[in-house]
Amino acid sequence: MKEITVQLDERSYPIFIGQGLLQQAGLLKPYISGQKVCIVSNQTVADLYLDRLQSQLTDYQVSIVLIEDGEQYKNMDSFNRVVDHLLEQNVDRKSTVIALGGGVIGDLAGYAAASCLRGINFIQIPTTLLAQVDSSVGGKTGVNHSQGKNLIGAFYQPSCVVADIDSLFSLSQREFSAGMAEVIKYGLISDADFFDWLEANTDSIKSLDKQKLAHIVARSCEIKADVVSQDEKESGLRAILNYGHTFGHAIEAAVGYQGWLHGEAISAGMVMASNLSAAMGALTEQNLDRIKNLFQAFALPIHPPASMSAAQMKALMLHDKKTIDAQVRLILLRAIGDAYVSADYSPQLLDKIITEALS
Repeated sequence: MKEITVQLDERSYPIFIGQGLLQQAGLLKPYISGQKVCIVSNQTVADLYLDRLQSQLTDYQVSIVLIEDGEQYKNMDSFNRVVDHLLEQNVDRKSTVIALGGGVIGDLAGYAAASCLRGINFIQIPTTLLAQVDSSVGGKTGVNHSQGKNLIGAFYQPSCVVADIDSLFSLSQREFSAGMAEVIKYGLISDADFFDWLEANTDSIKSLDKQKLAHIVARSCEIKADVVSQDEKESGLRAILNYGHTFGHAIEAAVGYQGWLHGEAISAGMVMASNLSAAMGALTEQNLDRIKNLFQAFALPIHPPASMSAAQMKALMLHDKKTIDAQVRLILLRAIGDAYVSADYSPQLLDKIITEALS
């Protein structure tokens, strides 16, 4: 088992990465406060892993609330269901919420924990690759709105994150590839050597080599933990973690959070951001080709859906949380491994990139 710490002074917490962690007796106990535990999950994940988790919780009063499976259910209706359940269970401020599932469950359960009684204890147990490498770490919680992705929420850190590599073997190929989009992102924004390693190890990653899986989860978490430790609430540096997300979130909103997985939308978004970076002369054509080829190697899309229009893309991008005074700030690349936040780009060039992508 590998342990990585998110350094946030008195709110620091560990990320545990390894095999068989869901059945490791005593692992969770130091991070559970009080006697009441509420597990938030969906039926798909519960069928696979709920029994393993409950075997660790025999000393607690455990209740369970299940949400429908899918990004379209990351909304206020589901949030209210979780909060209603917590209040019906008479939770107190020492009670603990455990999120067992992917990014939707983690974001939703975390926001409910942040809001109920103005904050109760919260543990993340991510079961998808995307959640293990990204959404479970850093304390971003929330739900979607018809106007855009994650527009309602709060920064609220868990007391620990438990990433059991064994859960990755139950993912469909499509879900695994969607998680790889966020893994590739870390190489693009912060670690050129990691990007090189991903290129060199594509085949063994796709074959689910356990050592390679442990490495991609650990390295991704190390990068994110370092960024979050420096900028918890995205006042500056942390924005680079949203590379491609301004475009990708627009795609998700346009399709009504259905049909495209988050990682698929972000893949297309990162390629659009890379195209803009290359058009601005900061990214070589050779490296642009490498980026596209790596996404395609994991069967990820490099273009947004043809059903979108340029006007729709631009309108939805304005709802991005990084937008200030109607100016869309984008994450761009100087080179692979070197990202920055900028509003200093040509609107005409952005229009050209959007139009070409949609053609």
